[in-house]
Amino acid sequence: MSETAHHHPTAVERPEQTYVAVRRSVRMDGFAVIADRLPEIFAWLASHGAVPAGPPFFRFHTVDMDGESDVEAGVPVDSAPAPEGDIAVGTLPAGRYGTLTHHGHPDKLFDAITRLRAWAAEQGLEWEMTAGPGGVEHWGCRVESYLTDPRVEPDMDRWETELAFRLAD
Repeated sequence: MSETAHHHPTAVERPEQTYVAVRRSVRMDGFAVIADRLPEIFAWLASHGAVPAGPPFFRFHTVDMDGESDVEAGVPVDSAPAPEGDIAVGTLPAGRYGTLTHHGHPDKLFDAITRLRAWAAEQGLEWEMTAGPGGVEHWGCRVESYLTDPRVEPDMDRWETELAFRLAD
C-alpha cells in the first residue's frame, strides 16, 4: 500500500470506552506538547498495574487550525486507576462513528480527514459537531488512534492511524 493510500470510509457502532488521558490546549504546529505525553501515560498505567485496552489516541474536543485546539492524549483501559495529577479518567461515548484508516505518515492525515468528511457528506451523514466563532469546531467525539507501535515500526511512513468521528444521532 502506498504512503497516501487509505482504506474505505465506513460507519460503525462503537461501544463506550474508558480511558486515561492528559488534556491540553495546543496549536497544530506545536502538537508535540501533547503527543510527547503518551509515554508518560503508559508508564503511569504500568506503575498502577493497569493494562492498556487498545492503541493510544488523540481526542479532539475542539479543532482550530489557525489557533489552539483542545486535545487529549489518551490510552483506553478496561479498569482505570484513580486520577492523579493532570492524568484524568474519561469515557469515549458509545455511538455510530464514521471511520477511516490512514496508512502513512501522521503529517499526511489532513487528506484522510478531508476524504472522511467528503464521504459523510456524500452519504448524507452529519457529524456530532458544531462550528463556533472563527470556524472553531466543537466535537462530541473525534479520535485519531495510532494502531502502529513505534517500537515495532519506527518508520512513520508505514504507520496506520484510524480516524473515528462520532456521527449525529
